[in-house]
Amino acid sequence: MSEKTNLTSQLKKFFGFDKFKGNQEAIIQNLLEGNDTFVLMPTGGGKSLCYQLPSLLMEGTAIVISPLIALMKNQVDAMRNFSEDDGIAHFLNSSLNKGAIEQVKADIVRGKTKLLYVAPESLTKEENVDFLRDIKISFYAVDEAHCISEWGHDFRPEYRRIRPIINEIGKAPVIALTATATPKVQHDIQKSLGMVESEVFKSSFNRANLYYEVRSKTNNIDKDIIKYIRNNTEKSGIIYCLSRKKVEELAEVLQANNINARAYHAGMDSATRTQNQDDFLMEKIDVIVATIAFGMGIDKPDVRYVIHYDIPKSLEGYYQETGRAGRDGGEGKCITFYTNKDLQKLEKFMQGKPVAEQEIGKQLLIETAAYAESSVCRRRSLLHYFGEEYVEENCGNCDNCLNPKKQVEAKDLLCAVIEVVMAVKENFKSDYIIDVLLGKETSEVQAHLHEDLEVFGSGMGEDEKVWNAVIRQALIGGYLSKDVENYGTLKVTDAARKFLKKPQSFKITEDNEFEEVEEEAPARGGGSCAVDPGLYSMLKDLRKKLSKKLGVPPYVIFQDPSLEAMATIYPVTLDELQNIPGVGAGKAKRYGADFCVLIKKHCEENEIDRPEDLRVRTVANKSKLKVSIIQSIDRKVALDDIALSKGIEFSELLDEIEAIVYSGTKLNIDYFLNEIMDEDHLLDIYDYFKESTTDSVEDALDELGEDFTEDEIRLIRIKFISEMAN
Repeated sequence: MSEKTNLTSQLKKFFGFDKFKGNQEAIIQNLLEGNDTFVLMPTGGGKSLCYQLPSLLMEGTAIVISPLIALMKNQVDAMRNFSEDDGIAHFLNSSLNKGAIEQVKADIVRGKTKLLYVAPESLTKEENVDFLRDIKISFYAVDEAHCISEWGHDFRPEYRRIRPIINEIGKAPVIALTATATPKVQHDIQKSLGMVESEVFKSSFNRANLYYEVRSKTNNIDKDIIKYIRNNTEKSGIIYCLSRKKVEELAEVLQANNINARAYHAGMDSATRTQNQDDFLMEKIDVIVATIAFGMGIDKPDVRYVIHYDIPKSLEGYYQETGRAGRDGGEGKCITFYTNKDLQKLEKFMQGKPVAEQEIGKQLLIETAAYAESSVCRRRSLLHYFGEEYVEENCGNCDNCLNPKKQVEAKDLLCAVIEVVMAVKENFKSDYIIDVLLGKETSEVQAHLHEDLEVFGSGMGEDEKVWNAVIRQALIGGYLSKDVENYGTLKVTDAARKFLKKPQSFKITEDNEFEEVEEEAPARGGGSCAVDPGLYSMLKDLRKKLSKKLGVPPYVIFQDPSLEAMATIYPVTLDELQNIPGVGAGKAKRYGADFCVLIKKHCEENEIDRPEDLRVRTVANKSKLKVSIIQSIDRKVALDDIALSKGIEFSELLDEIEAIVYSGTKLNIDYFLNEIMDEDHLLDIYDYFKESTTDSVEDALDELGEDFTEDEIRLIRIKFISEMAN
């Protein structure tokens, strides 16, 4: 019997499969021969089997180093299903009590345990190192190996200590496995694990069944998501958000709209989190709203869509999270909502971290922005990022390929880019190259005397957006490369040098346009974007009449964005009116009746079908922060002390208080104002708002002059709105 047939029969015996997937067999054979092995295999490719089967065939216990407790439990349960003896697989982590740990150790000593899953933190504990020294270890498997690299999307410093600990415990072959790694991350992992010479088995990263789409993130995102889920009823889906707060808020909104959804994040109590995960796996719930803590190694083959509410911090994270869709080879829709403002927020969060870490983080964000904004095939962009060439012009399964943009000739533009990169000695990143092309005399350009270069300003005929597209598509086309080690400086390839001598056709598509997302804070002024301009105009007239009758400025009744929303979704009852941004229960009762009557009459007279199915039921904002702020103000706690205790900036506290009072809740901050402001000063600002037709802080600053600060004006505006409107 040949070795090959033997492995296949062992696969059938232990796991019931008739044949191996991809290069699983070659990987297992390499490990059985005692060689270090590096495995790059996308989610759903069958990584786990690459160490599970050899562990059963080799003498001793295999140590699997894994980052997540939930993942370990999932894998141990799966292994026990294939065996009659539960002792065949165990995990060792902080969730076990002393008795359970003793049981695990007893099974290992008796030779029953073939697979032991450990967290890197548990592996480094002295008592565990001492215990494992006396055990026959078949091999070490480092799962989710990208956690080793600072360039990986889930960097875990404790993963850097794995090699020294392995050396302490005892030598055995190492198999490192990851579903996402750029060439840079791969090299980093091999270096850290001391396996630079190991054989690398790389499967294609192309998941042909996955559909990729990037949508503009606007204020209608909740509505868009609800509409999508309703069009895909009874299908399993995951929605990823970056913050725990957003996870909870969105899960509540979905539940309020009769969608069977639950939340999942690391801050929840363990029992609820596990229950929600199990209910999703058992299909008791359709949708899980989660932070990236959810899904690593969770083997649910029929997730039909993965929605990113927020763009992830890196393309590796994006690839891994989208990879949880369609693992059975069936339908898998990956829809991402994108606005550049989200990336700006992520960049702000990096402030305070070491400079090197900030630089790495910025580079990862630049790659993410390039992917989202580029109009070339999504599949081609992703695979290029992971060092794989995709030669098809149109994949037929992404938004850019299904709606291709017109290509334009950019031969001369590519020549101009190559010339600038060479002129600055291949030492600068793309934003600097664009500054030189556009003739911008920035301090950095002047410091290098590059304003004296012949090529300086050679690209002034095109705008920045076009140059970005040229550089991005030149990278994919192989004319430029990025020196990742040097934070993304652009290098010229041999192909580019040939191109410069003999230019050929080079066509590009312009980048995608994305609408800017509006902030959630009460909007001030701006043009109308109501669906029904006629109704919007009538609502403004009604507001004007009420304003005269009640002796208050119009914006005190309802702000423009609230009227725009009314002229878009046509609320005709006070309950429906409360779904309008900036309209709380108090405001609806006080001013709403006349507006509802007007809207109802308008709908009847013009035979308007109200978009019932698209009306999103919002949930009362139960934000713990807002409730806590209201309680603190009731107790007359100084506002700067509230900001300090909540760990937020004073301006952020004012944002929260403004949102509270603009929605109709009355707050009395006189105790604080009397403490910090002169009475005449206070009255001047208050009188200004009485007379003004706008609540704009900028207008108030212009009118009142330099003696008044922005914070003072915002504070008095809060007092004014609270007293006059609520």
